[in-house]
Amino acid sequence: MRTFIGIDLGSTTTKAVLLDDNQDVIGRGITNSRSNYGTAARVASEEARIDGRFTLFRRALSSGEANGERVQEFLGALERNFRLVQFLEQLSDLEETCIGQLRTERFAKVAAKMGEALTEVFNRLKAEAPELFAPGAKRKSDFFRDIAGSRFHVHAEAVAREANVPHDILLNAYDKSIIDVENRPPAGDMSDKFRRAMARVLEIDPHLIDGSNNVPGTIEDALGIELEETYLVGTGYGRVTLPFSKEHIRSEILCHGLGAHMMYPKTRTVLDIGGQDTKGIQIDDAGIVENFQMNDRCAAGCGRYLGYIADEMNMGLHELGPLAMKSNRPARINSTCTVFAGAELRDRLSLGEKREDILAGLHRAIILRAISIISRSGGVTDEFTFTGGVAKNEAAVRELRKLIKDNYGDVTININPDSIYTGALGASEFARRAVAS
Repeated sequence: MRTFIGIDLGSTTTKAVLLDDNQDVIGRGITNSRSNYGTAARVASEEARIDGRFTLFRRALSSGEANGERVQEFLGALERNFRLVQFLEQLSDLEETCIGQLRTERFAKVAAKMGEALTEVFNRLKAEAPELFAPGAKRKSDFFRDIAGSRFHVHAEAVAREANVPHDILLNAYDKSIIDVENRPPAGDMSDKFRRAMARVLEIDPHLIDGSNNVPGTIEDALGIELEETYLVGTGYGRVTLPFSKEHIRSEILCHGLGAHMMYPKTRTVLDIGGQDTKGIQIDDAGIVENFQMNDRCAAGCGRYLGYIADEMNMGLHELGPLAMKSNRPARINSTCTVFAGAELRDRLSLGEKREDILAGLHRAIILRAISIISRSGGVTDEFTFTGGVAKNEAAVRELRKLIKDNYGDVTININPDSIYTGALGASEFARRAVAS
């Protein structure tokens, strides 16, 4: 089966989209960009192929006589157990790497005792892992580093106290190991992981499989379909760091414009707020860019700025929007300068301003800056599409809707749940066209 892959190497996350000959999205993948774009591209591509397998499973099972609800329940269980198998493999890699950090002269006197402590930490991590991937389990992140890191710190503190060993040595071993592990894409054969995941499903929930429909055989047949990587196109902030030839690279502007057109063919104006920049793009009825404007080199008003604010307030990035939505009196903030953000934030808090009001004012300032960029590109026309990671922030969306209505009247605003993949989608279409032409 021919597939065409688009990779968007953003400053914060790297996304990949797998497209087939019919322009249908087969799979999507996302990972942290890290400082190693080569690894990020490989991991995101692998995640897209994994997602693509689930698409093939869904197609194969839906074409049979299997009950629709039962199929969805089975596929949900299969994905959870696949992720569990993958997580446990990476945990084992992390454990081995952490213990390896102790095999130096510096830790020679405490290596044995610290090794026992690390083993206990990882035994606890592995024991609780199934709960993290149980039905209905809520995780703040799906990235291995985020899940493993938060739980490692909890267990390391408890084990250090119980074993009377230095807590800082456990943390040091983790900090020096996680980057190495994260920069190694999960090893092992993907098909084997799917088979092991299905074995777990059969063991835990055998009722999910109706033997008359030969679900295991259908899954095995789908695993036998080769996902041929026919052509690849890279885009995004880190595209120039990849060993791609010129014909395999497209600009972010072109890819976001085409991706938005593929999602919403009637769109004419695109706003993308990513981790490092903000782009206002005007496209025609074929998704071809007619005009655009970007912010300057300053990262003010982008995802990185929100990340900095979250760090200053000791909050998760995903918590900013919900808290800002509670505000009834947004603070008036004229600057979104990242350099002065921390000082201004602390000053306002010391004066007694509520956190939600400050955050609401910050979100409004960010969108005001974005609207200014759009106006320089040609203004807002019907339809308007908002893309990028910030499009998932409900407070930013609220301010965008208000400001567009105030300045441009009633305009159709499109915000797709998968908008973070817009650039990768456009890149995958450029890859498909490269072969089709």
